[in-house]
Amino acid sequence: MENPEAVLTSRLDERSYECLRKIEHPELFAFLARYIEHCNPSTVYVNNDSPESIEYIRQAALRNGEEGKLAIPGHTYHFDAFGDQGRDKKNTAILLPAGEHLGSAIDTKEREAAYAEVHEILKDIMTGREMYISFYCLGPANSVFTIPCVQITDSSYVVHNEYLLYRPGYEEFVRRSRAGKLDLFYRFVHSQGEIDERKVCKNLDKRRIFIDLYHNTVYSTNTQYGGNSIGLKKLAMRLAIRQASQEGWLTEHMLLLGVRGPKGRITYFAGAYPSMCGKTSTAMLEGESMVGDDIAYIRNIDGIARAVNTERGMFGIIQGVNAKDDPLLWKALNSPNEIIFSNVLVKADGGVHWIDKGGDLPMDGINYSGTWHRGKTDANGKPIRTSHPNARFTLALQSLETVDPRLDDPAGIEIGAMVYGGRDSDTWVPVEEAFDWTHGIITKGAILESETTAATLGQEGVREINPMANIDFLSVTIGRYIQMNLDFAKGLKKPPLIFSVNYFLRGKDGSWLNERNDKAVWYKWMELRVNGDVPAIDTPTGRIPRYVDLKRLFAETIKKEYTETDYVNQFLIRIPENLAKIERVTKFFTTQVPDTPKIFFEVLEEQKKRLLAFRDKYGEDPDPEVLGGL
Repeated sequence: MENPEAVLTSRLDERSYECLRKIEHPELFAFLARYIEHCNPSTVYVNNDSPESIEYIRQAALRNGEEGKLAIPGHTYHFDAFGDQGRDKKNTAILLPAGEHLGSAIDTKEREAAYAEVHEILKDIMTGREMYISFYCLGPANSVFTIPCVQITDSSYVVHNEYLLYRPGYEEFVRRSRAGKLDLFYRFVHSQGEIDERKVCKNLDKRRIFIDLYHNTVYSTNTQYGGNSIGLKKLAMRLAIRQASQEGWLTEHMLLLGVRGPKGRITYFAGAYPSMCGKTSTAMLEGESMVGDDIAYIRNIDGIARAVNTERGMFGIIQGVNAKDDPLLWKALNSPNEIIFSNVLVKADGGVHWIDKGGDLPMDGINYSGTWHRGKTDANGKPIRTSHPNARFTLALQSLETVDPRLDDPAGIEIGAMVYGGRDSDTWVPVEEAFDWTHGIITKGAILESETTAATLGQEGVREINPMANIDFLSVTIGRYIQMNLDFAKGLKKPPLIFSVNYFLRGKDGSWLNERNDKAVWYKWMELRVNGDVPAIDTPTGRIPRYVDLKRLFAETIKKEYTETDYVNQFLIRIPENLAKIERVTKFFTTQVPDTPKIFFEVLEEQKKRLLAFRDKYGEDPDPEVLGGL
């Protein structure tokens, strides 16, 4: 574009133009001018993070009909279109130059054709609407972790979400540009496209979510669902993973949690779980200290693994949240503060209802399907429940009583352990420690399996291999990603311990062997292990707790009796299932990940040999008593 300044002065009002002028950066101006011209909005509003700007966005979301007020002050609701309530994996792709590939497990498209396609969709897509330009920070501001971001969208709902989820970035752009240090920033272009009378997307067939790695840009069209439209979330993860791979740090799908130990000690954990596998509830364990529930940047700072939450808010799954199991979150969701509920049922009295909330099931209301009543079915005769299984809430972490005071610490927090967990009904024990960093990255992280859930569009209940719970968001090959994690420990004075957890283990009769709140005990045991306070028992797959330690922790932590029978059933060494798992993952990595590190197969082969030797000595399913667990 020959004259970006001319475009900006002609299309922006005086206030918005003056906001941009404070950011002295021709490349940013060219980017903004190009998409103002291309998307062709009627008006443009620049958000400078002032209280007046934030209030303008709040009111725009109500005025535009993208949100509606609820009975509790500060609470609003939003609906996505029927069929637009989860991440669209089919139409999400990473754009690569012709001839470049990331492997069959990662969706990519040839850049030139896909770029042309999405720009054809974006042409004049904002005609008749307002464009919002906003600035954010991924990670705390003015930190080695900070990544500046600029977002263009015509959705006031998306901007409102991002205000709650991310740290303001306008002043960071001003400061860096004037210091000549705005060399890299992420760019996001989003449009909800044509909307119907309910203010939801009409043209889902033109839904596209493309990530252009080589220009640090994300394009998202004809979608409102946060996972597709909030560019700074999982879409930005692809950009950050690529950047991290080039610079030697990690971008992970991980919660950050401070667990309290003896004498007031706090040990920080990072934990990776696929969606709907207990990640948010773990991050909010009662009595512990929450730093984040979703995405972490981890760096080696002077030989110490330190991490930050890239966000300052939570875009959480609301299904199953109830007063008994989630008292802290329940209190926040029912108190006057700023919250956006999406795809829940809105009742006539301005209250909301969701699946497994508890209490009486409402007779009627409105939800993402329109007017709802008990017994309503979809076009295929399938019952429509009160809320979508992937219904969400958005709130600032400061709304929660357990938020850690170091949430915005630019230095980050020191990580004592990393934890991997998924939905596994028959193989992994509830908690287990890896023998060392390499063993943990490979046998806990890289071969993580989990059943699919409602967080992605498609069939539920399918077991999938999901390395580090991050496969959907990778922008490097799986083999390279595993090697990044293996290499990260080099130069660390004391690498974090690595554990696996499993909240979804079932007995031979199909009954659950874990209760929802048991996870608090597993984390207390891990905290003691990180600090060398209790011994553990070696098994072929890792180290497990002693019964005596768990019995005490159950009583102290959740006031529950823990029996020897509980222990034996949970910590059986499931040799056939573990051998089958090794066979499954070996086949997957052999056939689909050609650049798998050689050490990956060596570590799995060593684990297989230990399992076979143990079977020869003790049989198919020896209980932990044979190792002195009782």
